[in-house]
Amino acid sequence: METTPLVVVGAAGTGREVLDIIAACNADGARWEVVGVLDDSPSPQNLERLAARDVPYLGTIEDFRAAGSRSVHHFTLGVAFPHLRRLLAAKVEAGGLRPVTLVHPQAILGSQVVLGEGTTIYAGAQLSTNVRTGRHTIVNMNAAVGHDSSLGDYAAVNPGATVSGEAHLGNGALLGGRATVLQGLRVGDDAVVGAAALVTKDVPAGVTVKGVPGRW
Repeated sequence: METTPLVVVGAAGTGREVLDIIAACNADGARWEVVGVLDDSPSPQNLERLAARDVPYLGTIEDFRAAGSRSVHHFTLGVAFPHLRRLLAAKVEAGGLRPVTLVHPQAILGSQVVLGEGTTIYAGAQLSTNVRTGRHTIVNMNAAVGHDSSLGDYAAVNPGATVSGEAHLGNGALLGGRATVLQGLRVGDDAVVGAAALVTKDVPAGVTVKGVPGRW
């Protein structure tokens, strides 16, 4: 059966987690073929870790574009931070590659869930009914997104975090591990909610929230 070649952008921990998600998807019947990993500044340690799992390092994004590979048309981001995801996606897409959407087989998706291009859903994540994500969104391990909620482009929900029903994360917003956004609230574009913080009121764009209740 024909496979779909793709590259993973990012050689660090998130990139290798994405490799695991792809492997799990393939074990569940998907047909992705990882050609290798791109990274503009990989550490020696991360290159060793890639080599240990027999995944080729293909060089920088510019190296790959200059090589002009005609067999690879798809990519997925393997970086965690929203601002880096935004920059790298623009750079790779300018070279003509298209993002793929990945959902780990052990994630739970309810009815009327719509995932934007390039979204990655980790194992144990739960998305309730009528949830929408933007492009290149991450919902990490054991995170929960309640009914009728939305996550903007490049938004990231870290492990164990909770977005309650009818809540909204703006473009580039980051919800730290085990943080919670209460029902019906909005977190503005590029805001950061710290680990274990509790959002009890709308959060303006660009601020950092800490504590219980969350303050900025």
